[in-house]
Amino acid sequence: MRAMVLAAGLGTRLRPLTYEITKPMVPVLDRPVMEHIVDLLDRHGFDRVIANLHYFPDSIREHFGDRMEYRFEPELLGTAGGVRACAEFFGDEPFLVISGDALTDIDLTALANRHRETDGIATLSVKQVPDTREFGVVLHDRDGRITGFQEKPRPDEALSDLGNCGIYVFDPQIFDYFPESEFVDWAKDVFPVLLENDVPFYIHEVRQYWNDIGSLGELRKGTFDALRGELQLQVEGQELRPGVIVAGGSPLPEDLEVEGPAWIGRDVRIGKGVRLMCPIVVGDGVSIGDRAQLRGSIIFPGTEIAPESILIGAIAGHGGILGSLRRRG
Repeated sequence: MRAMVLAAGLGTRLRPLTYEITKPMVPVLDRPVMEHIVDLLDRHGFDRVIANLHYFPDSIREHFGDRMEYRFEPELLGTAGGVRACAEFFGDEPFLVISGDALTDIDLTALANRHRETDGIATLSVKQVPDTREFGVVLHDRDGRITGFQEKPRPDEALSDLGNCGIYVFDPQIFDYFPESEFVDWAKDVFPVLLENDVPFYIHEVRQYWNDIGSLGELRKGTFDALRGELQLQVEGQELRPGVIVAGGSPLPEDLEVEGPAWIGRDVRIGKGVRLMCPIVVGDGVSIGDRAQLRGSIIFPGTEIAPESILIGAIAGHGGILGSLRRRG
């Protein structure tokens, strides 16, 4: 089965980070979030992958190289329109679509199997969510056939607590139900047409971890969830102290006070008398000045923290984040 990674969005809710870097390239621990997705696709045997690009397209091409194919969108085509533009790539077989900002260890093989079993035109991954006001929720019958949607309903009005994860398997016939316009959205333009025409499509409820990094709050939460091991990611590093993972085998300064869970990247320079209080993520090539104190923070690759700085609950970056990621690769 082939797959598509949606990577064309502007990431406006992550600004000012996304003034410097496209959202799929935002680091989560030791690599961009999109690389975690591509690694997941590799583990589940997706042999060919394509990504749609628009914002900072060259950064994605240069990072991933020939691991996938690419289609540039001069103008954004929407969540579904970008997929239709790649229809020739998918051929006549079912295909998977996943967001480039998803942070998940979902069993993609089980999703593909569910799609084959139901014989529907589409299968949508859904997960129970704690607050329906943050998600589009999916309604279904006892067989899992989708009967409707609600967009971010209040809890007292919600008819379901299953949020749409934005991870789909489609048959190529899905394109028969698209409008003629170039810009097409799944939720607004395609799924309602399937319901109107009584076309069967189904849910696949997932129990594994799922989140996205669509906002600064979700970026912080997802990064710290990954740090705590709440999802299974391929992450570089060795545990040099309890709960403290260090990439590249660099020794830690003897006078460093650090509480786990913590992840410290390669080539990090740590000054005298530094305190790192959990949870803490320090990216590759970071420099932390003498007597700085950091707590509950994410420090992006290549960032310099001045001596005697105090950071609490921060996401710290700099104007050369993209260059730091390139140096890593």
